[in-house]
Amino acid sequence: MEKEMLETVVSGEETKAVKPDYESEILNIIRSNASPKILCDRLEDYHQNDIAEVLPDLVLAERRKLYRVMDPDMLSGILEYTEEQEAGRYLDEMDIKKAAAILSRMEADTAVEVLREIEKNKRSLLIELMDEAMRRDIALVASFDEDEIGSKMTTNYIVIGKELNVKQAMSALIEQASKNDNIYTIFVVEEDKTFYGALDLKELITARQNTDMEELIMTSYPYVYANETVDECIEKLKDYSENSIPVLDNNNHLLGVITSQNIIEIVDDQMGEDYVKLAGLTAEEDLQEPLKESMKKRLPWLLVLLVLGMLVSSVVGIFEQVVSQLTIIMLFQSLILDMAGNVGTQSLAVTIRVLTDEALTGRQKLELVFKETRVGLCNGVLLGTVSFAAIGLYIWLMKGRTLRFAYAVSGCIGISLLVAMVVSSVVGTSIPLFFKKIHVDPAVASGPLITTVNDLVAVVTYYGLSWLLLIQALHLAG
Repeated sequence: MEKEMLETVVSGEETKAVKPDYESEILNIIRSNASPKILCDRLEDYHQNDIAEVLPDLVLAERRKLYRVMDPDMLSGILEYTEEQEAGRYLDEMDIKKAAAILSRMEADTAVEVLREIEKNKRSLLIELMDEAMRRDIALVASFDEDEIGSKMTTNYIVIGKELNVKQAMSALIEQASKNDNIYTIFVVEEDKTFYGALDLKELITARQNTDMEELIMTSYPYVYANETVDECIEKLKDYSENSIPVLDNNNHLLGVITSQNIIEIVDDQMGEDYVKLAGLTAEEDLQEPLKESMKKRLPWLLVLLVLGMLVSSVVGIFEQVVSQLTIIMLFQSLILDMAGNVGTQSLAVTIRVLTDEALTGRQKLELVFKETRVGLCNGVLLGTVSFAAIGLYIWLMKGRTLRFAYAVSGCIGISLLVAMVVSSVVGTSIPLFFKKIHVDPAVASGPLITTVNDLVAVVTYYGLSWLLLIQALHLAG
């Protein structure tokens, strides 16, 4: 079957490109009565990610049909594009020997993640059925904690000896290329397997046979150590545009590599983790997660916030007399609280981003606090002035109060807004820096706490100034 790559819809003088509906095409092929050979040949025309996208839409019988007609190489490629939990479920649906063959063809780091999602007894059986080399690679990757960079590496790479000449290096490349996908960077080791450097595939292919290999090898090539944490390595990995970066043990022996795809996945995972931590969660959730698990992730911080919220409410209660004598100020409480919260959240986001740089000095951290304070001050002056003019006009025209009363209240609001924004900027920057200093994750601890602290500061500032300026100094009560 000839697959349509592009469809066009012509309307007048306009031509609009329409993306082909690959999902429907793949579903139709799988559900057809074509022979296994024809069905497999047709599916090979599609990207493995597109096939992975339709797996949830298939019934069990259709998926098992797919498992039977496809070889382990293609199935492993398809499952690489699914979440580990889904991949584990699909492997549970197929013959145990085929599942083991599929896992044997996956990247070692991916296979480890998938195996963690499989029931313990079946996991042991699958590992026993894998080939010896894959079992060894899985054991190596699994020996590192999840927060260590060694748990993210792949053992799929090309390695040659330092002593080889160009012709011998080409022979070693050809021999290993059939079993490895990451061939664009070739790693060089000494006789005792100590990492020496790397060379580019293009350099080796275009080199003359009498070229000295030392001229081709980059001995200053970047590397990381397997037991370094992901947080320690992330900036180093992002700074290089290499296809793969070697991972070494403490004796400088080459263990594996981190590919550009690994780096993207790591950064994506880190961003996802920081995002949910800013919301006060302990881990990401998915649509299939049980209600009880979701509640367990959210309840701890919600209980803490409940207690802190009661504290804020009790502070408001202290100013009950102010509210009873000057009820109009209640109209603008949310304005002060919201602006303080927004400013604190902005400063927090900037600080968390800056703190990903492990090389940040004490002076640079101090400069960050001063910078965010200046930003809060300047924005506070601008927005305080705008609110002074706009709210004063509103109270005068819409509430029928005197001009003196209207602008006295709006002046108090403007000053409160300025103070709250400056303090919120300082709090939003200082709290995550403090948590970082005491080795507490600033993302998970800062978000909910900063929100409550900013509310407390805004309430005290607003009602305190209202009492001092409007009631005590200007006698506007009643």
